[in-house]
Amino acid sequence: MPISDSFKSYQDGLTGPICDGFDITPADATDLSDVTRAVMVGSAGDLAVVLKNGSTLTLPSLAPGVIYPVRVRRVLETGTTAAGIKGLF
Repeated sequence: MPISDSFKSYQDGLTGPICDGFDITPADATDLSDVTRAVMVGSAGDLAVVLKNGSTLTLPSLAPGVIYPVRVRRVLETGTTAAGIKGLF
């Protein structure tokens, strides 16, 4: 039996639920394939990022399993101590 989706006629957007995701491997010189809507980490630590607008900052002491609504274009290897990083959109 096919799965039912009561919201299939709704458009995805920044205010709707997360609908997709991907693993992120930090890299100092490579942008992600997609800008995220949010990120999540599997183990606690700092996340050094380049935001969608090009600003660079470190998000300190992220907790595992928490969805952080951050538009990220790159996760930097230098300064990132968190692991199991997921990009969500």
